[in-house]
Amino acid sequence: MGGAADDGLPAWVTLLRAPNPGPMTLDGTNTWVLRAPGETLGVVIDPGPLDESHLARIAEHGPFRSILITHGHYDHVEGAARLSRLLGGTPVLAADDEHGEPFDGYLGDSDGLDLKKIDTPGHTADSVCFLVEHGNVRAMFTGDTILGRGSTVVAAPDGDLGSYLTSLETLSAYPNVLMLPGHGPAQDDVAALARGYLDHRRERLAQVVAAVEAGAETPEQVVDLVYPDIDSAIRFAAIFSAKAQLDYLHHKNRESGTRANGLDRL
Repeated sequence: MGGAADDGLPAWVTLLRAPNPGPMTLDGTNTWVLRAPGETLGVVIDPGPLDESHLARIAEHGPFRSILITHGHYDHVEGAARLSRLLGGTPVLAADDEHGEPFDGYLGDSDGLDLKKIDTPGHTADSVCFLVEHGNVRAMFTGDTILGRGSTVVAAPDGDLGSYLTSLETLSAYPNVLMLPGHGPAQDDVAALARGYLDHRRERLAQVVAAVEAGAETPEQVVDLVYPDIDSAIRFAAIFSAKAQLDYLHHKNRESGTRANGLDRL
């Protein structure tokens, strides 16, 4: 009970990866199927894109009590309504009512799994993680708040870097909890990853301040100085991130009444 399967995942977790690899999705969107041993109903986390073959694979693992959404980006939620229909109306639950029903009343200790929603805005305004426990094993399903490889884009205007840093602090309070992300491989310790992300973000912010002090006035100019060797295929994401970083620094400086040289002219 609560042991590991042959793939290293808990025995009550199955990974079904969507066939949508790319620069932003890595190997593809991770769809997670959860079912406690001996239970009839399971749970799906992030059904992924509207790909009929992928959704049919998920449906084969039914029936499910609910379909949970970590956030509203299309590569996580696009297939949710179609999957619900394939399953005969299984409810889709999401923080944003554009994508599903409220979580209230559906989570908690049921069907052998203890599920807890943790609000982690920042990557998007509606981003959440799910802490799931069965037996003596806990796993944190992080969506795009923390990836299994690389770093997450915080893209203005929906993304907010201040909220994101707070969410990383929240996740850093769960040491030695298995991390199962929306993209990339599983990792052993979500808290360690969160602390590493915090260090990385603080380093980037220092680099952005230095770029502004060197004369950068736009997100594009910040990217030229801070990410000089970035792959052209993901340059747009770096520009979005630079916009979020500049917004965060402006807000922080307005609150403190101080500003780094050059931030007042952006």
